[in-house]
Amino acid sequence: MHPPIEPHTSAMLERPDGARLHYEISGSDSGRAALYLHGGPGGSLGKGGYRRVFDPERYRIVGLDQRGCGASTPWAIDDLENLDTNTTPALIADIEALREHLGIDRWLLYGVSWGSTLALAYAQHHPERVSEIILLAVTAGARDEIEWISDGVGRIFPEARARLGELVPPGERVVDAYARMLRDPDPAVRTRAADAWDDWEAAHIGLSPWAGPGPLHDDPRMRENFATLATHYWSQDCFLDIPILERMDRLAGIPGVLIHGRLDVSGPAITPWLLHRAWPGSRLHVLEDEGHGGTGSAQVACDAADEFARG
Repeated sequence: MHPPIEPHTSAMLERPDGARLHYEISGSDSGRAALYLHGGPGGSLGKGGYRRVFDPERYRIVGLDQRGCGASTPWAIDDLENLDTNTTPALIADIEALREHLGIDRWLLYGVSWGSTLALAYAQHHPERVSEIILLAVTAGARDEIEWISDGVGRIFPEARARLGELVPPGERVVDAYARMLRDPDPAVRTRAADAWDDWEAAHIGLSPWAGPGPLHDDPRMRENFATLATHYWSQDCFLDIPILERMDRLAGIPGVLIHGRLDVSGPAITPWLLHRAWPGSRLHVLEDEGHGGTGSAQVACDAADEFARG
């Protein structure tokens, strides 16, 4: 992968509903535009490791902290009264606003985990603005994926699933219950739900070689914000009016690379496999020794970005 670099630009973009979106730019201002979409919902740009996927002499690398998380403001947990304005269509509009603000005609999309769902949703709405797509730890936001990650994978982690279910009333869908609790007026209810959700996420992500013991998020506020946004989106089927798999014809002519770990029990390889079959011109890489992302997957993404840069 390419050496670590720092952004040369960091700024905020004003958006409706009081949202201020943090974005950063690195690499060459005369290079090919590439946009990184982080995971979650509720993640962040983190320490900027995504920049190493791109050759800084060939790419203008843009990173965006999505609405309600990362360095964007306000966080979802600090603006619960406006949480219903945080939707996939709103995020797509945010991405378009950023593209127009930066004067970019077309850009490569690099999405990881939930970011791959968002990349696909954006590309299906604005295919003329997308040059190529690279997806890692691929998800598509479908109902069966959400049911699997919040319930079905409990067949592998029954102890953790039992703990998760302790707070769920009989007959209520897991993500619906947690989405409700994480908007409760009582801070103690929200904290308890956030801790339980983080315990569950840490359990099923734990098979990934990069994952370590302990909570997924050490910071309590980050833990609650991530859980709030994840359950908010999942309880609403990621706000996708039409499933992504049913609109893959919109990506005809856009080159794509899908990268997935065979050991990713949180999101089994069936998702990228189905997307690949419905997406002419895409390539699928399944790495046998990786889980939900990893160094090998990132290297495949880097190789793909280098190939696209060479034309």
